[in-house]
Amino acid sequence: MAVLERVHDSKAEAAEPGGAGRARKAATLGLLLAGLATLVWSGSFVTSRALADSVPPVQHAFWRWIIALAAVAPFAVRATWRQRALLRAHLRYLLLASLLGVTVYNTLVNQAGISTTAGNMGMIMAASPVVMALYERLGGTRLGARRIAGMLIACAGVLLLVSKGSLALDFAAGDLWMLAAALSFASYSALLRRKPAEIDGLAFLFTTFVLGALMLSPVYVASLVLQGGFEATPATVSPLLYVGVVSSAVAFFAWNKAISLIGAARAGIVYYLQPVCVALLSFAVLGEPTGPMQVLCMALILGGVVLGAARGAK
Repeated sequence: MAVLERVHDSKAEAAEPGGAGRARKAATLGLLLAGLATLVWSGSFVTSRALADSVPPVQHAFWRWIIALAAVAPFAVRATWRQRALLRAHLRYLLLASLLGVTVYNTLVNQAGISTTAGNMGMIMAASPVVMALYERLGGTRLGARRIAGMLIACAGVLLLVSKGSLALDFAAGDLWMLAAALSFASYSALLRRKPAEIDGLAFLFTTFVLGALMLSPVYVASLVLQGGFEATPATVSPLLYVGVVSSAVAFFAWNKAISLIGAARAGIVYYLQPVCVALLSFAVLGEPTGPMQVLCMALILGGVVLGAARGAK
């Protein structure tokens, strides 16, 4: 986590005189951090599948954020306390970010997994980078022809990969939950660009985790009453530790920092790598086969990411 704190200072360094080289380094760092978050979140898809039949969606989400809070607290409490007046001044912004990125997004993903296929989930989640780019365009950012082309190529690769060559969609209730999740994540990512620069990155992360968990608490209690709790065994605790510490504390810090360095649209293009990462992890961990169609789709996605995420993509 100390490394992450040093990463937090890179934006300020990039703004100093002599800035072309520093700006390139900041852009490279932003792409690497977006890639790290994407890879970690890809692993959480594989890991979280173990919880589908044993932990109710709301309880899964609640304990994910409680574990994330415990992981971040030793590094963030001091900065949060020091900036408490500043955080209170921006409470409405923090509440909205917490609602979208913490309370709603992962809960919707967990809920979607009950009644739709993983393929449809991945296909619908591919809408997130498109919505991120639209938000930036509405905010006045010029995306450029290369970036748009890269986004469309990567999106085509994602659609072909998750649909196994067929673009037909058979919508279920879970598909609608997943569409809501994709919109929530894209809105959260776009909102990060409006984060007041003076708010420390770890303080922001800790505060949104606290607020998000608090907003989730009433629904968690209702889930306990209606569905009962789950049994704490290695099969349930280990995946929760992964999604709480790595997929939440580490990945959200990396993603938030990437957004601040390169913007939501550019980071969103890197997010298209997630289906590739999931396919490779599934092959390595689960032994699932990878055929010519998967290789073709991965080439499309990687080509689109390289084209659209390049620093000079205009």
